Amino acid sequence: MFTGIIEDLGQITQLESDKENLHLTIKSNITSELKIDQSVAHNGVCLTVVSISGNEYVVTAIKETLDKTNLANLIQGDTVNLERAMKLGGRLDGHIVQGHVDQTAICTSVNEQNGSWTFSFEYDSSLNNITIEKGSITINGVSLTVVDSKPNAFSVAIIPYTYEHTTFKSFQKGSVVNLEFDVIGKYIKRLNDLHR
Repeated sequence: MFTGIIEDLGQITQLESDKENLHLTIKSNITSELKIDQSVAHNGVCLTVVSISGNEYVVTAIKETLDKTNLANLIQGDTVNLERAMKLGGRLDGHIVQGHVDQTAICTSVNEQNGSWTFSFEYDSSLNNITIEKGSITINGVSLTVVDSKPNAFSVAIIPYTYEHTTFKSFQKGSVVNLEFDVIGKYIKRLNDLHR
């Protein structure tokens, strides 16, 4: 369980294919605090730490994860958003995030707004995910509030702190991002669909 509050940016130092799996080696400032078998969200994808060496650690993404997320697009030198699992009893500063990406989206525009930014995204609505105005959404692991909700698109407003301390500063039109829709909204939509 995560909150969508990014702790650190990690740098991809090595990518190694192993059959249908991908081993990602990441250098980060939080590596010394990690342990093997710990869950860490990478661009919102919950992955298990399998080895640690110095300031680098390794996680493995399987085919299912690579098919549903933007992790297969990463190259050496790329930066990813990192968050360790939340501590029980800690503050929930973002919203309830599972680290289970539902699908990807494409950035359709980036607009600077005199001190903040508005990022717009489009996603495949045939996968039955929805956003609601002022509801929660996780983009590359970042907990955000939906504005301008449409059946297959939405926008988010980004403050300077979030822009500087996450991968949002690298987004441009055409960037592919991971989406995790609000878990409560997903259950309500599923129940509603079952009772139609």
